[in-house]
Amino acid sequence: MIPKKYEALVFSFFMSLFMSLFMSAVITLINIGFTDHFFMLWLEGFLKSFVIAFPVAYVVVPQIRKIVGIIVENE
Repeated sequence: MIPKKYEALVFSFFMSLFMSLFMSAVITLINIGFTDHFFMLWLEGFLKSFVIAFPVAYVVVPQIRKIVGIIVENE
């Protein structure tokens, strides 16, 4: 099991992984359609986007949690 102190890193990794997978697929599909080279282009797009998305998510997620904490009413 992964120690609790790495929670932000693990969360950022999985959030950026799945968002990059889904969004790169959608954007590739919109831009080129479902062609013979779709999966290779999708994989290329995913890898490029994930390299950016992971560090960005790691930096942005704590800030977003603070903003949400301010906006959302505490009971």
